Amino acid sequence: MKLADTSGQDVVRDTRKKRPWKLIISLSIVLLICIAVFPALSKWSQTEHAVPLDRIRIAAVTRADLTRDVSIEGRVIAAVAPTLYSPAEGTVTYYVDAGDTVAKGQLLATIESPELESRLAQEQASLDAATVDLERQRIETRSAKLQSQRDIDMARVTFTAAEREKRRADEAWKAKAISEIDFEKAQDDLENAKLVYEHAVASAQLAADAQVFELQTSELQVARQQALVDDLQRQVASLAIHSPVEGLVGNREVDQKNQVARNQAVLGVVDLTAFEVEIAIPESYADDLAIGMAAEINYSGTIYPAQLVAISPEIRDNQVIGNVRFVDTMPDALRQNQRLTTRIILAQKADVLQVSRGQFLESGGGRIAYVVQDDMAYRTTISTGASSMNAVEITAGLNPGDRIIISSIEPFGDAQTVRLTN
Repeated sequence: MKLADTSGQDVVRDTRKKRPWKLIISLSIVLLICIAVFPALSKWSQTEHAVPLDRIRIAAVTRADLTRDVSIEGRVIAAVAPTLYSPAEGTVTYYVDAGDTVAKGQLLATIESPELESRLAQEQASLDAATVDLERQRIETRSAKLQSQRDIDMARVTFTAAEREKRRADEAWKAKAISEIDFEKAQDDLENAKLVYEHAVASAQLAADAQVFELQTSELQVARQQALVDDLQRQVASLAIHSPVEGLVGNREVDQKNQVARNQAVLGVVDLTAFEVEIAIPESYADDLAIGMAAEINYSGTIYPAQLVAISPEIRDNQVIGNVRFVDTMPDALRQNQRLTTRIILAQKADVLQVSRGQFLESGGGRIAYVVQDDMAYRTTISTGASSMNAVEITAGLNPGDRIIISSIEPFGDAQTVRLTN
């Protein structure tokens, strides 16, 4: 049996003449495609790293005023929260409970101190005795003064009589009516009366000085005793403990009717009209802090002006403790230990080159940034200055309008260029 072949299916076709212009067009198209694709291929060849756009953050460099600040969460404390102590040993009696609202000057507690009250009674008795002695000394002074005046007056009378007798003797002696002995006796009597009078005057002055000294001594004793009694009266009066401020009673340190020692804490009072915010500031800001710096306190979305009023002189756990006080107004219903966000304004600069803060500062040490141009980012060396909560100052390396990556650049390593993909 003869098998059929495929010779019947073959067709002889005419060889047509080739058309070279089609080849030229094809080559031209290929060349144009190469020219269009070459820049992209060039970028791909130069790219050391690629990252999707949705994984990075980009911000523009601008010029604006920069406020250097630090934001810290602090706790509310009472600026005035005095603790009241027992002025003497005794038994305490409370008239208020913890949490009670009290007015300024209200009686809070009393201390019963029999020893102190007994001392006051004794010293009061000593004061009364000293006062009696003083009055007695005044009477003696007046009596001695009267006695001295009497002696002076009597000596004056005797002296006057002796002068008169002397004049009579002079007249009689001229008339030869008396003897020489009587004449000389009259002279002696006058001289004696004069000496007695002068001594009486001197003695009276000396006695008066002595009486004044004794009187002053008694007065000083009374004054000393009076000061002692006044001090004891003050101590006894302080046994009644009054509230120094208007506010709330804190904790009662001892139980009712318990024995307390001198200078032992009894209870505390919190002034509800004076609150401060205690903040723990990082050590890195310690050198920039100064008392009187402006601050802001955020309470329920409302910003209240405040001021830094105290800074701890020591650093603990890499932190500096400071107190911020409200200025002008203070929000209502504040509570101790309530958490509030506080912003301290360290410095303000006008019209500086800045960019939004981001993790590129930490990952690049503030010296490296990637400038975005189209779909590429190029590594650039920069210098930074002051920083705030939201922005950082650029001192070198960038220009206004530049767009940089502000998210972490740690994944880029040391890459000089980064490809940004969609």
